[in-house]
Amino acid sequence: MKNTILIYSILFLSIVMGGKAQAQDWPNLNKYQSENANLKPVIPGQKRIVFMGDSITEFWSITDSQYFTGKPYVNRGISGQTTPQMLIRFRADVIALKPVVVIILAGINDIAGNTGPSTLEMIANNIFSMAELAKANQIKVILCSVLPAFDFSWKPNQNPAEKVVALNEMIKNYADTNGILYLDYFSAMTDERKGLPALYSNDEVHPNKTGYQVMAPLAEKAITKVLLQK
Repeated sequence: MKNTILIYSILFLSIVMGGKAQAQDWPNLNKYQSENANLKPVIPGQKRIVFMGDSITEFWSITDSQYFTGKPYVNRGISGQTTPQMLIRFRADVIALKPVVVIILAGINDIAGNTGPSTLEMIANNIFSMAELAKANQIKVILCSVLPAFDFSWKPNQNPAEKVVALNEMIKNYADTNGILYLDYFSAMTDERKGLPALYSNDEVHPNKTGYQVMAPLAEKAITKVLLQK
């Protein structure tokens, strides 16, 4: 219950402060600036993994913190963010941290129109650009499917379900063509509406603890597979 209250408090503050924050620091480079500077160097034999995304990534550390405990995992999710914002901060929040792998989960807020209208091609191209930046810096990439969403509580009647399906197809095709691992959360979590069922979410967009516990073994399997690649 406390985690749920905290999550919705963060969402509320993101909405209330969004306009002011975007005017001053649109990609929110400041959010992790101090944490990045103070991040301890990777110890010998350790392989750092960065999780890059929006609220679905950020809230994972709050809702199911045990998943990150004792692992060289770095959470760099920011609530409410869209792919162009993530692309701008990708160097600071991913490349500069020198991970072995980056897991990119992005796109749902673009579909919601959080920072203005976006075509699926625009969203996909931003995701692909992040993947290409990572590969150019010898960072292995895992591209995640967007999680299912039937509607948005903060912006209803957007009919996102089919857009999510179409975007995921674009991401998967790109991943397959470019030898990148595609992590399919969607198939494991969707319901008959192509939405996120109540079992896995309290608001039909953000996973609850049960939802994250579905995602965790899928992520672990993907990480293990990518780390074995030469």
